[in-house]
Amino acid sequence: MKKLWAGRFRARTSKTAESFSESISFDNRLWQYDIQGSIAHANMLGRQGVISRKDAAKIVRGLREIAHDIAAGTFTFRQELEDIHMNIESALIEKIGDVGRKLHTARSRNDQVALDLRLYLKSETEEIITLIANFQRQLIASAKRNISIYMPGYTHLQRAQPVLLSHHLLAYVEMLQRDAERMKRVYASADHMPLGSCALAGTTLPIDRGYVARVLGFHSVSQNSIDAVSDRDFAIEFLCASAILMMHLSRLAEELILWSTEEFKFIELPEAYTTGSSIMPQKKNPDIAELTRAKTGRVYGNLISLLTVMKGLPLSYNRDLQEDKVPVFDSVDTVKACLTVLHDMFPGITFHAGRMQATARDAYSSATDVAEYLVKKGVPFRRAHEITGKIVLFCISKGKNLDELALEDLRAFSPHFSPDIFACLKPEDSIRKRNSPGGTSPDQVKKQIRRLEKIVNGKQ
Repeated sequence: MKKLWAGRFRARTSKTAESFSESISFDNRLWQYDIQGSIAHANMLGRQGVISRKDAAKIVRGLREIAHDIAAGTFTFRQELEDIHMNIESALIEKIGDVGRKLHTARSRNDQVALDLRLYLKSETEEIITLIANFQRQLIASAKRNISIYMPGYTHLQRAQPVLLSHHLLAYVEMLQRDAERMKRVYASADHMPLGSCALAGTTLPIDRGYVARVLGFHSVSQNSIDAVSDRDFAIEFLCASAILMMHLSRLAEELILWSTEEFKFIELPEAYTTGSSIMPQKKNPDIAELTRAKTGRVYGNLISLLTVMKGLPLSYNRDLQEDKVPVFDSVDTVKACLTVLHDMFPGITFHAGRMQATARDAYSSATDVAEYLVKKGVPFRRAHEITGKIVLFCISKGKNLDELALEDLRAFSPHFSPDIFACLKPEDSIRKRNSPGGTSPDQVKKQIRRLEKIVNGKQ
């Protein structure tokens, strides 16, 4: 088949070169955005008198018929036509004749692909923001259902202080909210219309870029034609936001994996989201969480991939930029899949309250409360810290928990202890008293739930 750009060339493109350089095998997913942009462009050319309104209408009808064929699965994408743009333009010419050759007036594939990718990412970031909110709602619902359960909080993966399970879950809601805000900034970064920049220098024809931007729902038009065709910052920002989002999902997945072990036994994962072993009949493996953790690496790799593509490119467009799509598409698919499967899995998780709470009681997790009790009695904090450390060492030597000590045991370490110390030794007492803003007390956690529900539901 004759290439649409064949006028300059005497030799045909080799089959190996076609196979090596084609992108239709992956950029075909841009078809609806390519047609959407082409329809807006054709109507603008007709409005401006660059082509006749009759020709513009014929082009638009042809493009809509092609869109119907693609959606119906009856359109054949051809590798020899390289990319989605030339596949659609070639089909248009076959369908309506020479009038179809007028569509590419006052544009280049350089600004065309930049337009398509921006439209695509605007749409996908909106969907990802919705998926994030859906998962946040699941986590909040779980926090509300389990508001009375407490557990050990950890630092260095060592038991530290008792916290409400709900408080722990809401930490992920906060992370996801930052992810949602980052995705909104990605949307804003992509919300500039590059079409009309042409190959790199604009056009001598009287186009109306503002009209096209309004029709396509862009906030503004790009201001430098060289930058417009060579910029992929918006794609890199998406990959960066995706990498951070996946890092958060991976941290959650890691905790689900740990908590589901016999060593922790904090949770039971739903059978529908676990798998067995091909050799060990007793196994119940947390594969969904493990795969979420693993898929984070490929999203990190996608970010590095595009940064590496861009790092040495002279202005303006270079064919290297064809390599922007695979990492973007793969990250979109991966992020959406992970958010969806975790959202679907979470309601089926059973939290073992007895095990969580017993672990918190056995961990000397109210030791900080003892130190703070002494501070309230006038003991300097460093001295209170030392005294409490010696008390813990005593408990370890006697095989006792803090709340099993008698008053005389405590007074052997400091005369400042009184009977009111026993209101500080149980984990539930510790949790209730941590009522500083953002703390783990039931009152504070309920406030956090109400605030986050408003944010996630767009009421704040």
